[in-house]
Amino acid sequence: MAEVPPQAPVTPNVAERLQRFRELLEQSPIFAAVLLGHEHRFVATNPAFQRLIRRREVIGKPVREALADIQDSAFQALLDRAYQSGESHSERAVPFRLSGANASIYLDLVVQPVADAEGRIAALFLQGTDASEAYAATQALSASEARFRAAVGAVQGVLWTNNAQGEMDGEQPGWAALTGQSFDSYQGFGWSAAVHPEDARPTVDAWTAAVAERRPFLFEHRVKCLDGVWRPFSVHAVPTFGPDGELLEWVGVHTDISEQRAAEQSLRELNETLESRIAERTAELEASEARLRTIFETGFQYQGFLSPEGVLLDANATSLQGIRQRLDDVVGKPFWELGWFSGTPGMPEMMREAVAAAAAGQAVRREIHVNLPEGGWRWFDFSLRPIRDADGAVVALVPEAVELTQRRQAEEALRQAQKMEAVGQLTGGIAHDFNNLLTGVSGSLEMLQRRVSQGRLEAVPRYVDAAQEAVKRAAALTQRLLAFSRRQTLNPKPINVNKLIAGIEEMIRRTVGPAIGIEVVGAGGIWSTLVDPHQLENALLNLCINARDAMPDGGRLTIETANKWLDERGAGERELTPGQYVSICVTDTGTGMAPDVVARAFDPFFTTKPLGMGTGLGLSMIYGFARQSGGQVRIYSEVGQGTTMCLYLPRHYGKVEDAAAAPGAGDASKTGHGETVLVIDDELTIRRMIAEVLSDMGYSALEAADGPEALQILRSGARVDLLVTDVGLPGGLNGRQVADAGRDARPGLKVLFITGYAENAVVGHGHLEPGMQILTKPFALEALGKKIREMIEG
Repeated sequence: MAEVPPQAPVTPNVAERLQRFRELLEQSPIFAAVLLGHEHRFVATNPAFQRLIRRREVIGKPVREALADIQDSAFQALLDRAYQSGESHSERAVPFRLSGANASIYLDLVVQPVADAEGRIAALFLQGTDASEAYAATQALSASEARFRAAVGAVQGVLWTNNAQGEMDGEQPGWAALTGQSFDSYQGFGWSAAVHPEDARPTVDAWTAAVAERRPFLFEHRVKCLDGVWRPFSVHAVPTFGPDGELLEWVGVHTDISEQRAAEQSLRELNETLESRIAERTAELEASEARLRTIFETGFQYQGFLSPEGVLLDANATSLQGIRQRLDDVVGKPFWELGWFSGTPGMPEMMREAVAAAAAGQAVRREIHVNLPEGGWRWFDFSLRPIRDADGAVVALVPEAVELTQRRQAEEALRQAQKMEAVGQLTGGIAHDFNNLLTGVSGSLEMLQRRVSQGRLEAVPRYVDAAQEAVKRAAALTQRLLAFSRRQTLNPKPINVNKLIAGIEEMIRRTVGPAIGIEVVGAGGIWSTLVDPHQLENALLNLCINARDAMPDGGRLTIETANKWLDERGAGERELTPGQYVSICVTDTGTGMAPDVVARAFDPFFTTKPLGMGTGLGLSMIYGFARQSGGQVRIYSEVGQGTTMCLYLPRHYGKVEDAAAAPGAGDASKTGHGETVLVIDDELTIRRMIAEVLSDMGYSALEAADGPEALQILRSGARVDLLVTDVGLPGGLNGRQVADAGRDARPGLKVLFITGYAENAVVGHGHLEPGMQILTKPFALEALGKKIREMIEG
């Protein structure tokens, strides 16, 4: 830094002028200070300057000592330049940061030398304003200011490209829009015709040098715009190179710096008098506020302004329209009590908590569903942000809400379309499979009829077996469909999954074969869960079969159980409620699944197996069973890395029941002793078939076609040892209602429900009372006979 002239004495004339400065600036919002000598010793500061430097004691101290912790030298350098030259100096956006501050603030500064009667520099008069908010507002409102600049014909940020030689070629729509030049006129160096004659040759020379030296090009010149006005532009272009270092092209931008140059000229003019500068600054702030107000009022999103206590201070027109009120109707009232939330139960309390959180410094954001006076129920992305002052204290809250209703409706429409696609796929698959099964049944019966008429009875058993096999396959398909639709009739019991897996481990080993090693890892202290054990066994067997098919060359299969405590996040990822769950995971070392296969794995009739190797209902059944049991199933897989299928089942806090011994083998031979069974079914064929089975077993049968007819029998004096009833009945009473009414008349009446489709509600949400059991259609007559005999004999 150059040497500065010696300090001049303070003459009476200078002292009087300094005193006038003190009086003038005492109440000024612009900060100011008077500094003496080349050390810039403070002799006077106004209150605004004291706030800037955090009320330090600086009078009588030079700047380097008083502000020794200043983080940037631009401030000191500006003072030195003014003192050395004896001329006014000004700069905008000078960074100023004292130690301990979180970030720099930006100052607009003017330094005016003060001469004594002999013309010597005796003091410096420093004045300025904090421009930080203006710069922050400029960035936050850049999109809106672009519209203002367009309104006055200012075009900024015109992009263009040149070839490796620095010549324009091809279409340059940005340049054409800026200058009005035609395609032909700006080709090559034709763009120079749009540059001011005084600037054209220097621009071409500088450009040629940049091309030759393969370096970025920085320049300023005047360009004749489409409206005929010459405007100053900053030009910045950078070369792009290929992989071998060859120069490919130039990418450049012309930026309009009219406002910047005008602002610099304006600042120089404003330095002449303090009063005119204050007036201009006030006008700028008013204009900025007007722009903010315009944006605030014309925005499509709901916006407002609150005190830290949650009192509404302002709201824009869009938000007021949503509640059909004027600003005067809502200003000064608690935010949570207003029409945006008052029509939605629980929402006022939620908003009150959000205000408290924001006032404590937290930003709040969530999706809300509110009932508004204008438009009814609507979805919004709502946020509430705290606004802090320079000291970090929360001084205001800003609520904003962007409407999501249309997006939600579109998402719902998409989900509905996907559901309809799944239904179409489901019905098509059902029709295909049942057509095959019906062909087997009808063909077998037709051949049976033909052979009987021909007297060729030796072939009869073969056709009977074929028809029965088709019926069994149809029954299995029906059960899978019911599981998929979560309509199957479950018989849940508290079970220990470790014991259940141990019971079917040998069957799993025989099923997957010797080429696959099996490891069972049961968690110690495993919780019990309330599920249908038979359906859980089927689900696990299906998972193991799928794992076997994914390892055609052999591999390893692991069955692992664990206790899982899912918090809100973990449960949300699995579409479950938070809580405790038992997990059963089946992991293979097979081929794995691609993400698109994982996404469709639970779709009905979706399968990656060859034709005839699977129906595509196995995983759908498992998914339906898990969801119906209050749990979930999830797939974790990568191609080539194997697959893990995890069942999550809710924890049960009751006592685990010992597994009942399986009924012994045998037939339903005649064992009755005159006991009477009441059979209720609206299908005559089924009623008569059951009655014949009962007759063969030595039981008496009473028949009823609907609930009211059955109740007449139950309320009579007729003997009834067992009630066998379909769940779905005509006449206004279902099977469960008939059974309950029958037990009122005959306490302890044993009931066997037979059903092919039943809501859980019909049989008591899966909890049957003692003496009640279920048999699912279609069933084998032998199985029906065994079940009836077991229930009658107790």
